[in-house]
Amino acid sequence: MCNFDDQHDGGKKLSRREALTTTLAGSAAVAATSLVGTAHAQQADNPYADPAEPGLPASDMKLDLSRAALVVTDPQNDFLSPDGVAWGVIGSSVEEQGTVEHLETLFRTAKDHSMTVAVSPHYYFPTDHGWKFEGALEKLMHNIGMFDRKSALNVDGFEGSGADWLERYKPYINDGKTIVTSPHKLYGNDSNDLSLQLRKQGVDQVILAGMSANLCTESHMRELIEDGFEVAVVRDATAAAKVPEGDGYLAALINFRFIANAVWSTQEAVAQIQAAAK
Repeated sequence: MCNFDDQHDGGKKLSRREALTTTLAGSAAVAATSLVGTAHAQQADNPYADPAEPGLPASDMKLDLSRAALVVTDPQNDFLSPDGVAWGVIGSSVEEQGTVEHLETLFRTAKDHSMTVAVSPHYYFPTDHGWKFEGALEKLMHNIGMFDRKSALNVDGFEGSGADWLERYKPYINDGKTIVTSPHKLYGNDSNDLSLQLRKQGVDQVILAGMSANLCTESHMRELIEDGFEVAVVRDATAAAKVPEGDGYLAALINFRFIANAVWSTQEAVAQIQAAAK
């Protein structure tokens, strides 16, 4: 056992704090070297692969359908259709993850088991284009007319537009039962009524999916967790842009692992719903 009082550095006696710091730093360096080696091996094959030897605790989230909801962010054409304005930077990730098909599987499974389903959409109205300052992605979305609508009270031209739902999701969303929240204006649901709508349904567990991974989906995850919800993110029912500045999906996946109560594949999410329904 280490005696901190007796440790020396080049003949200089170390204080307890200095000795502890030195010991922890050495241990951390060894651990970091091991983790980096493992990470590099995985990244050479698949940068999104889960670590062979996880360093974080495993999830123990158990789904209770009586208090659970599927929440889908931005299931809209501008993100998910090849005709959408963002497809050029996001399409490859959508196709890699099978996002379109996986979202439909989640919608169908949730409806089959009478789960609460909520959609949190992103809309921009003409007045939003008058903002006096914007972040990088806000500028881009406004410049390309992403999620544009004529006004909050005007749906002229909405059908089939970039702001509209992907056509294959409409039977699930437009069934008169799915909650469609007020729009979020940036990325998180702190600017809309999602939490209120979920609380009014007695929901405190969320299966979260949708677009896009490192923006609205991650921001919804963070806000919901801060608001006291238990959140499982479905990792292959989302996707993100790949640009010279970085891979948004990889950035989000790291944060999902660090923050979410669970990170599931679509297959795992379906199995959890089916098991909870028994």
